[in-house]
Amino acid sequence: MSTRFVTGLVSIVLLGLLLPAISLAADAATAGVALTPSTAPLISIAGAEGSQPYSLTIQVLALMTALTLLPALVLMMSSFTRIIIVLSILRQALGTAQTPPNQVLIGLSLFLTFFVMAPVMSTSFEAGLGPYLDGELEVEEAFDRGMAPIRTFMLDQTRESELELFVSLSADDVSAPEEVATSVLVPAFITSELKTAFQIGFLVFIPFVIIDLVVASILMSMGMMMLSPMLVSLPFKIMLFVLIDGWSLLIGTLAGSFYL
Repeated sequence: MSTRFVTGLVSIVLLGLLLPAISLAADAATAGVALTPSTAPLISIAGAEGSQPYSLTIQVLALMTALTLLPALVLMMSSFTRIIIVLSILRQALGTAQTPPNQVLIGLSLFLTFFVMAPVMSTSFEAGLGPYLDGELEVEEAFDRGMAPIRTFMLDQTRESELELFVSLSADDVSAPEEVATSVLVPAFITSELKTAFQIGFLVFIPFVIIDLVVASILMSMGMMMLSPMLVSLPFKIMLFVLIDGWSLLIGTLAGSFYL
C-alpha cells in the first residue's frame, strides 16, 4: 500500500507538470521527427529587440525547477501540516526541549500522513494513473480524475469560512464548492488545517499547564522560589502522559479527526 501511495502521489503531481513535454513528444513521434537539438520545437518569447527562440531543453530545465516545489505540494495538500503542528505543541507542553527530536517528529508525521492519505491516494491511483498506464485514458483526463479524490479530501477538511474568504479574494464566480479552482482550494485548505491544528494543540496544552500551576503554587507556598517549577513539574507531566497512554490517544485522535 505504501508503494502504491508514493507512486500515485508523485505521479499525479508530475502528470500536470509533464503535460507540455508529453504533448510535444507525442506530436513529434506522430510526425516521425526525432527531437534533436536541430529539430526540437522552439519557444519564442518577445523581448525588447524582438523574439528570442528557446529549444525544448529550456522546457526540461523549467520542469526540473518545478520539481523543487514537489515536496511543498505533497505536504500542503495532505494531512501532514495538522499532524506536525500538534506534535510540536505537545513537545512544548511537556517542556522536554528537543525530546523527541525533530527527526523523530517529522518521521512520525510522515508515516502517519501515509496512513491517513493511503485510501485517498489508492482511489486516485485507480481512477487516474492506473487507466493511463494501461492506455485507457489521455493525459489530461487521467490528471483530472486523479486529482478528484485529493480535491474531495481537501474540501472535506476545509471550513466554509476559509473557502468563502479565498473565493472572494480570487473574484471567481462559483456556485458550489466543487467548482472552486485548485489554486483557490489549496490555500483555503492550509488555512483551515492551521486553525484545526491549533485548536487540538490548545486542548493538549491545558492539562500540562494545570500541572505547572499546581507545582508553582506549592513551591511558592514552601518558599522555594529559587527552584524552577518547570524542572519539578517535568517528571509529573511525563508520568501523566505515560499513564494515560498519551501517544496512542493523541495519534488515534489525530487520525480520527480526518473523518476516515
